[in-house]
Amino acid sequence: MSAAAESLDQRFADAMGQLLGPDFPTDIALAVSGGGDSMAMLTLAHNWTRRWGVKLWVVTVDHALRPESADEARMVAEDCAALGHPHATLRWDWDGKGNVQAEARRARLALIDQWRGSLRHVLMAHTRDDLAETFLMRLKRGSGIDGLAAMRPARPVSRQPRVPGKLSGATPPHRQTGDTGFTILRPCLGMRRTELRHYLTTLKGRWVDDPSNEDHGYERVRMRSLLAELAPNGLGVDTIAKTAARMARSREVLQRRAAEVWDQIGQETRALDVPTGEIVFDRDGFFAIEPDTQRRLLAAALHYVASADYAPRADAVEQALDLLFSGGVTTLHGCELRCEKTQVHVFREYRAVRDRIEPADGETLWDDRWRVFPQDMRRLSVRALGDAGWQQIPVRTPGTPPHLTARSLPSLWDGNKLVACAAMGFGPTHAVQLLPMRQGVPDFRGFLLSH
Repeated sequence: MSAAAESLDQRFADAMGQLLGPDFPTDIALAVSGGGDSMAMLTLAHNWTRRWGVKLWVVTVDHALRPESADEARMVAEDCAALGHPHATLRWDWDGKGNVQAEARRARLALIDQWRGSLRHVLMAHTRDDLAETFLMRLKRGSGIDGLAAMRPARPVSRQPRVPGKLSGATPPHRQTGDTGFTILRPCLGMRRTELRHYLTTLKGRWVDDPSNEDHGYERVRMRSLLAELAPNGLGVDTIAKTAARMARSREVLQRRAAEVWDQIGQETRALDVPTGEIVFDRDGFFAIEPDTQRRLLAAALHYVASADYAPRADAVEQALDLLFSGGVTTLHGCELRCEKTQVHVFREYRAVRDRIEPADGETLWDDRWRVFPQDMRRLSVRALGDAGWQQIPVRTPGTPPHLTARSLPSLWDGNKLVACAAMGFGPTHAVQLLPMRQGVPDFRGFLLSH
């Protein structure tokens, strides 16, 4: 092995130590597409797991958008078999609706979540080049510090709603009840794409170049070309990555400020000692703080309450703030925002969950915040309380949520008959419980500090 290859293995090991040390998990997952970055990472992870006694599980998501994708998944499976690692292929069944890139990204996380079982960490081969490309994409959209801050080496991902797909290959041990999600680890963020390709070439590895990487119809490909033009003028990948790192340090300071303000003016509401999933701010306190912290708190509240993958756009948050300042009511990001006499409320918009119905077969996730334990009450379903459920609660216990907030609460149903809604004090309270953590954090304060 060349000195350069040995150096890359050591850098990978150092990054893994920073991400996981000192106690490594017994098993870990790795997502491999078949491209140069991920195939290089397969070799790096192979060497690392052999050295530290960690079992590696490899997964390939076949989006089935190109005829060659199935062959690429088979290539990864062959290399995994040669290295002695279990491999699975997850084939996505797209319904043709929505933006294909956005839907593919969402499906990729959901399929991996369905497959990973009890594994809590999934390695992904994002590089320094990916970080710089993302920076330019967000700069184009007018992003602030949060958007321009460096991609995080570790990103918590909540349990995902199921998507249609087909599994072939090895599956990890079954997850435990109460599992709240997994963490994406990016140990190659300090590495350049060219370094990984050189590493793989030196070791005579193979990979496949996705033709979409040359398609200028995709924004990321255009940013990649732009980076090549900017580099001779001193605005290359490394310069942009350094700026993004400085932005990340500034983000941490602003996050701590937001958390301090939250301690003074915010609360997550509870009813009958059951969390309702609503965020409330003291009105006067909220309007008295500096605008940047207002935006940060409101964006985080929307992100958290909606159980969304991403926070809303900055301009949309600013428009919502203007409406709240005028005492108005608005909806954004699947949430309803209301400015009342003494409080600002952020709660799940009923329309966003009105048509969602989940079978209550064992532990059922609802909206990323809730789990349902029907126990012996099989053949039931979980859906929002709505007006129909509200009308079936004959007596409203003092302290339960008002009608507007209550309508979006997850509830247990037998056909059209309401069985349970814990926050309303109706039915067996054990049936619907709040998850102890969401997106890897125990509460909104933790969310503020990590997102």
